[in-house]
Amino acid sequence: MDLWWVYLLVGTVIGFMSGLLGIGGGMVLVPIMLYVFGLQGPEAGFPPDHLVHMALATAMATIPFTTASSVRAHHARGGISWEIVRGMLPGIALGAVFATVVAGKVPGRPLAIFFAGFIFYAATSMFFDLKPKGTRALPGWLGLGFVGAVVSFLSTFLAAGAAFLTIPFMAWCNVPLKRAVGTAAAIGFPLGLVASAGYVYAGLQAGPLPRYSLGFIYLPALAMIVAPSMLTAPLGAGLSHRMPVKQLRMVFALTLYVIAARMIARLW
Repeated sequence: MDLWWVYLLVGTVIGFMSGLLGIGGGMVLVPIMLYVFGLQGPEAGFPPDHLVHMALATAMATIPFTTASSVRAHHARGGISWEIVRGMLPGIALGAVFATVVAGKVPGRPLAIFFAGFIFYAATSMFFDLKPKGTRALPGWLGLGFVGAVVSFLSTFLAAGAAFLTIPFMAWCNVPLKRAVGTAAAIGFPLGLVASAGYVYAGLQAGPLPRYSLGFIYLPALAMIVAPSMLTAPLGAGLSHRMPVKQLRMVFALTLYVIAARMIARLW
């Protein structure tokens, strides 16, 4: 079944949202790709036991590309705290490697349920704009490294990007919101690279997968999502510095509720 246009459309939207809100595209990409991969079925080489793993891996592999354009745009506007990025890097590497090993061994059904639950949590946080009040300063390098490891593990396991965890953390540490958005995008870039490498390795141990797969990453979907997203991410980043995004957050949160509910419904 020829569904290339779905990947192109999703990539256009994901890139814009990545730049605007500093989010990764996993929460939207994983359910959509899970559905599309399922339509193609075992006859096209998509094994039912690994559909969730392939969706997670392919979504995670898009993050370095979508965030690269977003990071350039935010950096040009002075919207990134590179001190925070450098402090989290060691933990990000360790957490991502560990998460890909764990995710590759978890059966697809419970992994999908856990992922859908996280979408509900993220949507609720976004809809009600639940952010901790800034009450403290940033920790030292050891504390940032620990936070990076926790964020990296959860983000890689869920292919959700780092923003939903790092932005609340930085808000708690009195980092201005717009600077936190740009910093979250910069953290997502190395996280996506390390996690993608881990999913490639885990997929190579998993047995037969579709043609044009690199480990658990399905390369045709990756290419057709990434191409438009790299064009629209700078547009979103530019807009994030010029307008309030409260209404857009609410609309996006409602969309996430629908996606998560549909994903759960398909499991039964």
